[in-house]
Amino acid sequence: MTTILRLASGVLGLGRRPAVRLAFGGLAAALAVWAVTAEWDEVTAALRSLDAWAVGLAMVATVVNVALAGMVWRTVLADLGSRVPIPVASRIFFVGQLGKYVPGSVWPIVMQAELGRDHRVPRQRTATATFVTLLLSIASALLVVLLAIPFDSQVVPPGFEWAVVLVVPLLIALHPAVLNRGMDAAMRLARREPMEHRTSVRGTAIATVWAVGSWIGAGLQVYALAVSLGAPAGIDTASLAIGGYTLAWAVGFLVVVAPAGAGAREVALAAVLAPVLTNGEVIVVVLVSRLLFTGVDLAAAGLGLAAGHRHRVPVDVA
Repeated sequence: MTTILRLASGVLGLGRRPAVRLAFGGLAAALAVWAVTAEWDEVTAALRSLDAWAVGLAMVATVVNVALAGMVWRTVLADLGSRVPIPVASRIFFVGQLGKYVPGSVWPIVMQAELGRDHRVPRQRTATATFVTLLLSIASALLVVLLAIPFDSQVVPPGFEWAVVLVVPLLIALHPAVLNRGMDAAMRLARREPMEHRTSVRGTAIATVWAVGSWIGAGLQVYALAVSLGAPAGIDTASLAIGGYTLAWAVGFLVVVAPAGAGAREVALAAVLAPVLTNGEVIVVVLVSRLLFTGVDLAAAGLGLAAGHRHRVPVDVA
């Protein structure tokens, strides 16, 4: 993993040439657009089958999800010693997030580490914040699944029980007493200096709250789309949508070779929504959901790039 990070970082940071970064960023954005345009006919047909109000509410919920995900990362970075302004955090996180559309889960970490260096945030600190955020995102997603199960037992379809079991070791690994020792051991193996700052219980708790809010936003996106297609409105369907999406995201993330979890995430989400929607309706939700997330990712990257361009120096927390 360390070797891959060094090679990838070398590609992006080669002489710190703007052309190299622009080319890689353009590739990531192009792959994000391709993920939608490859099925454009199906996407447009799916949009026509939905009510305008449902698409509008789903869009708002998607923005909430993406914005709160950024707050998770910013909170973790502050816990590790760099409290950056929101415009700077937006530039580093949202632009770097485009790396998830390139096959291989390492690219968001590499891109954000390079962008963080532009604002005098140490690469190691940015990469650690991104890695911790990923762990926290998976753990909080599975935690949301567990909280949703009492409302609807069909949140976890047959064959996906293994994913929920991972919540216990992930929560243990995220405790500062365990995580900080693990990160120190990783730094020693990589022959790097230990982290200057450690995660705290308070910082981890705040980041977890942001993460849970982010997953609720994502689930409400799916809920709005599903109800528009005929799924019964109410707490049962809401729990199914929220828990189902978070489970699907966790499964999709584990399939690291797929850009942004493509394929595996859709299979898991389709399995969860099967009790309330037909196969055709599930496909509509899956297609429109991916369209909304990709569109908001691209918009957030553009806004973050513009907002953070003039900021350079973060506040270092002692």
